[in-house]
Amino acid sequence: MKVAAFQFEGSDDIEKNLLAIEQGIIKAAEQNVRFMITQECALCGYPPIETEKVANINFHQTKKATEQISQLAIKHQMYIGLGTIIPDEDQNSYTNSVILISPNEENFPVYHKRALWGWDRENFTRGNEKGVFTIDNVKLGLRICFEIRFPEYFRELFRENVEIVFVSFCDVAKEPNPKRYELIKSHLITRAVENAVYLISVNSTWGYQTAPTCLIDPDGDVLESAPQDQEYLLTLKYELPQSNFGRDGRIHHSKELLGM
Repeated sequence: MKVAAFQFEGSDDIEKNLLAIEQGIIKAAEQNVRFMITQECALCGYPPIETEKVANINFHQTKKATEQISQLAIKHQMYIGLGTIIPDEDQNSYTNSVILISPNEENFPVYHKRALWGWDRENFTRGNEKGVFTIDNVKLGLRICFEIRFPEYFRELFRENVEIVFVSFCDVAKEPNPKRYELIKSHLITRAVENAVYLISVNSTWGYQTAPTCLIDPDGDVLESAPQDQEYLLTLKYELPQSNFGRDGRIHHSKELLGM
């Protein structure tokens, strides 16, 4: 199965974001991608960086845009992980979410960000989903941005025998910050190694990226990184990895620690 991460410059212009996502889907389809993930809040922009206020977002427009993306998913027989914001009108609240769009009748749960701090706490309600789903008999997991700082969120995925983890970011700044970029990359590598999984991250290219879009294998090798601060589609042809001595040891001892 071929999977992909698509990064682009997010903004408060939903039509502009939709056009970029549509172009990413077309590029992915040309490479026979089965599942494509976008960055955090890709459809509407992340507040208050790419969009000023959640309350200013036209959610009727995001709903229509999501329907258009769903039609492309059907056309290209592709699954899409769409970063967006979902309103709860009854509760007057919002969630920072990744919607799983299927090319058929499958009904996947939406994953809502759980690790909230700073702007997230000001704007969003915490989710409670596992973020685990299966495509073509491959078990996949979703996490969003700040959750990379906490190994507990990824141990949950290890317990579920997830094979590939996708992390959706909007971790950007107005000035370059290579120290933070390397720090976040080190977190990604650690989460991949300690759970013996493939890990794919995707970040917005607004301003300067302070977290990478990259592919990491279960032994912590960075297989490829997208060029910083420019639109790019990163792909991985996933095949069940061959076991090795070190990885087998990490898996065995992790299961002992977790009582599995």
